[in-house]
Amino acid sequence: MLQSLARKLTLAFIVVAIAVAGLVAVIVRTSNAGDFDQLVIERGRGDFSEAIAAYYTAQGTLEGITLANLPLERRDFPPRSGEEGPSGENPERRSLFGLADAAGTIVLPLYPDYLVGAQVPSQMVAAGYPVEVDGVVVGTILTAPQRPGLSPEESAFLQRTDRALALAAGGAILVAVIMGFLLSRTLTGPLNALTEATHRMTAGELGAEVPVTSRDEIGELAKSFNRMSRELARSNNARRQMTADVAHELRTPLTVISGYVESMRDGDLAPTTERMDVIYSEIERLQDLVGDLRVLSQADAGELNLMLEPVEAHSLLRQAAAAFGHQASQNGVALALDTSAPVPTIPMDEGRLAQVFANLLSNALRHTSTGGTITLGARYADGAVMFRVQDTGEGIAPEDLPYIFDRLYRADKSRTEMHGEGTGLGLAIVRAIIEAHGGTIRADSAVGQGTSITFTIPDRPSGDAAEALSGAGKPQTT
Repeated sequence: MLQSLARKLTLAFIVVAIAVAGLVAVIVRTSNAGDFDQLVIERGRGDFSEAIAAYYTAQGTLEGITLANLPLERRDFPPRSGEEGPSGENPERRSLFGLADAAGTIVLPLYPDYLVGAQVPSQMVAAGYPVEVDGVVVGTILTAPQRPGLSPEESAFLQRTDRALALAAGGAILVAVIMGFLLSRTLTGPLNALTEATHRMTAGELGAEVPVTSRDEIGELAKSFNRMSRELARSNNARRQMTADVAHELRTPLTVISGYVESMRDGDLAPTTERMDVIYSEIERLQDLVGDLRVLSQADAGELNLMLEPVEAHSLLRQAAAAFGHQASQNGVALALDTSAPVPTIPMDEGRLAQVFANLLSNALRHTSTGGTITLGARYADGAVMFRVQDTGEGIAPEDLPYIFDRLYRADKSRTEMHGEGTGLGLAIVRAIIEAHGGTIRADSAVGQGTSITFTIPDRPSGDAAEALSGAGKPQTT
């Protein structure tokens, strides 16, 4: 296909070159022939006028004037087919010009319509070329409508012009062939590379890239392909990592449960309340993990249901602070509220956002040392409520910050595994809920100084959130 494209491009260049060269040749040849004929006529008429003026000066009259007694170098032009002069006159000797005297009477014939003695219409005399002698018009030169006869030198000049046009057309076609070939290679080369890269990706080599050799649309296409390839490779690696992490998360509680159950079945351990509590806590861990995965799968499928209703943002912050106030106090962490800025009531899913604050506050408490502070705040700007959860904890390393909302990503894997805290899905769920509301979320952090999570909820839901609000039949604001 690509070779066919190269042939098509080259052929297109050749066709365009032939069309342009042919059009230019026709225009130039036609214009050149007409201009050249006009030049010959004007030159011949000038000579004719000088010869008549000389005759009149010598004779004092135009009587007796003939072509034979005029000193002319050019006298004839090719006659029209089948035309002959009077009395068997050789038509090849006819003049291109005729002459009328001052009274408008023909003294030199203009074949075939005006012979000697004929009277010329006044408008034709007015359109002719006057012959003056000492400021007095003694006659008028009339010009035949036929093309002038050309001398051998003039014919040779036109032939050389035709050859030059033919050579120019041939050169244009040759240049078109070369340029078409080069351009087709320029276009099809990157396309071949893209095709090869897609074949490699089809064979499983995700992340295959192509060289970017230009800054035009082809170069932009190559850049876009490379970005797509890198994202596919990253997504595939994330999927594999997620599968491994989920398997690990499932294996740990299942191992604990199966170990206790097997030991109790064999009689090695007695089914005490404490051991049942351990089994139950591991079952709860499995339920939480399955629930989190279900929420994410619903978000992926666009089926994360929202129950939108008017919610006052400051009230949501106070509820979150009340829910985690005791745990913060036990950890020696101050939990502060910033409710100074006025915030309107907007449609939100209060239960989902409570889950958002629960995940964010759990992370903040986990990574904020004793004596630290966690601040909850909200403000209204640009048609959205901006919520903020800011802590003075250990912060997040710059290389980890772009990935903290990815599923099962842990910036400090050893610590979370050691303490058995979290599944690594909390922030991914947070992002899914915020995006379902039509909002955005971002994280800012500095190691040793803390982390700030900011997310927005628009006051006018769009997309799925708007449909959910419409289905609920509730107002957007109060």
